[in-house]
Amino acid sequence: MAFQHQSLASGRWYTMSLAEQLGNIGSEVHRARLAEHTNKERFFAARDRALELFELTIADVRWRGRLREIARAHEVFCDAVTDGKEYGSTLEGIEKYFDQFALAARR
Repeated sequence: MAFQHQSLASGRWYTMSLAEQLGNIGSEVHRARLAEHTNKERFFAARDRALELFELTIADVRWRGRLREIARAHEVFCDAVTDGKEYGSTLEGIEKYFDQFALAARR
């Protein structure tokens, strides 16, 4: 698999805390939200980057005890980018969840 975040996939991602990882996913969620109705190309690029970061986070063995929460956030994100057909999720709603991790990572 070719990663867009090549430096992260090569190991740097696994040195970050969970808050940093989820905060970075949140940055891509934010980019996707901003582009959702205005620029489909940017929307799809941000969506794909977020999915890639989710994959890296899920693969991080340090978070085995948190896997259910991470996988659930991934599932809700997938719902949001497919118009909330399953759960009524929105990118705006899930962005608020990720904002908390970005704030925690800054501390």
